[in-house]
Amino acid sequence: MKKVLKMYVETNLIIRIVIGLVIGVLIGLLLPSWWVVGFLGDIFVGALKAIAPVLVFVLVICSLANAGKGIGKRFRTVITLYMVSTFLAAIVAVIVSRIFPTTLILANTYESDGEVVQGIGEVLQSLFMNMVQNPIKAISEANYIGVLSWAVIFGLALKKIASDGTKEMLKNISDAVTKAVHWVINFAPFGIMGLVFTTVSENGLSVFTDYGRLLLVLVGCMLLVALIVDPLIAGICLRQNPYPLVYRCLKDSGLTAFFTRSSAANIPINMALCEKLGLNKDMYSVSIPLGATINMDGAAITITVMSLAAANTLGIEVSLPMAILLSIVAALGACGSSGVAGGSLLLIPMACSLFGISNDIAMQVVAIGFIIGVVQDSLETAINSSGDVLFAATAEFMEWKKQGREIKF
Repeated sequence: MKKVLKMYVETNLIIRIVIGLVIGVLIGLLLPSWWVVGFLGDIFVGALKAIAPVLVFVLVICSLANAGKGIGKRFRTVITLYMVSTFLAAIVAVIVSRIFPTTLILANTYESDGEVVQGIGEVLQSLFMNMVQNPIKAISEANYIGVLSWAVIFGLALKKIASDGTKEMLKNISDAVTKAVHWVINFAPFGIMGLVFTTVSENGLSVFTDYGRLLLVLVGCMLLVALIVDPLIAGICLRQNPYPLVYRCLKDSGLTAFFTRSSAANIPINMALCEKLGLNKDMYSVSIPLGATINMDGAAITITVMSLAAANTLGIEVSLPMAILLSIVAALGACGSSGVAGGSLLLIPMACSLFGISNDIAMQVVAIGFIIGVVQDSLETAINSSGDVLFAATAEFMEWKKQGREIKF
């Protein structure tokens, strides 16, 4: 048994995930009633979601308490890259939607369990209120804005007053949580198998025929951002070919994010990848959870494309200034979507209100978003999560180049 376990652990994780993916597809097609297989996926995502807030809280406190000087500039660079990427994603969505305009079949209204956001003010208000949520409640509810804000406060406080022994204890706790995360990640092949089984057994192919053009526009925008725009940003910053790094991020981060459909659940995966890339733990322990909150290329694309599709359906002419305003609102709204129940889809009514579209119509658009979510949400999460690592690495590699250090992807 030990030999089998050792062989399993030593096999490349991507190979194990691909094997699990294939098995999940086959079981989903041939034995769709085997619900126990899908239960493995629920356990995996549940474990990742449970450990991620604790991981972020402990690592951020430990990193700031033990951090040296000179990392503030890199944090500013990371935040700038995240925001620029999200805004450019919205611009790409506007351009593609104008070249390939789409319309929707609107019929029934949709009642959502989440609270629909009508204005950017509500998004910002939610964002700031989440920052001051009770820290214990923030961890239990996976409110990463709250987790980050309190971890930064405690980390900076401990940096000022903690003894060397206390800081060493924090490192030991951090290492223990990281080890637990590695154990959970080793379960990924079984989790992916369960998630793929659920998707294949529960979702037919009608989504691709009924909303094929809309999906093509969404997928096209996301692929353009992931394969051209984001690499272009990284390439300009690093002044070298970024695609080996882009490929690494998509392979090691985007693949699991595609199936988990949760940026929060993928935080441990991303931190493990940053460790493999040799990045500074003090940096990525903060920048990765921050990216899961504000680096929202896919969300900005979804909000923009769906809102413009609604406008096209109603025959509303969208001027260039309005399109630019939509891009800004979509980018800002996407950054705050983590604090809104339902994520990016429930921000569509806010964007639709720019064109005078009623809430009843906007909620029908939200309903369509949930229908195509099996593809849209998966790809959205994949480019969001892989982009977190891409830009965290880009910011640090820029410093490496200034120091004359060799960069290896």
